[in-house]
Amino acid sequence: MVEQQHEQGAGPGASRAARRRRSGIIAFLCGVVAALAFFAFFPGLPHVIDAGAVVVSLVVGVLARWGCLAWTERRTGRGGG
Repeated sequence: MVEQQHEQGAGPGASRAARRRRSGIIAFLCGVVAALAFFAFFPGLPHVIDAGAVVVSLVVGVLARWGCLAWTERRTGRGGG
């Protein structure tokens, strides 16, 4: 409720920024979980989550966030390219 009041009072730019931030966080978490699940359950790999798998999962999460934000920017027509 408080979030809605802040978004209404701040204008459309703040609402768009909050939506963009939220979608970036969700994309990052989905990327991390998907990569960790791959390392944990894919046949043929050792079923151990080690430091390398965690680092790769974080990189996949960052790439997923970047891809999601680039895709949403392109869809809204505000892309710089």
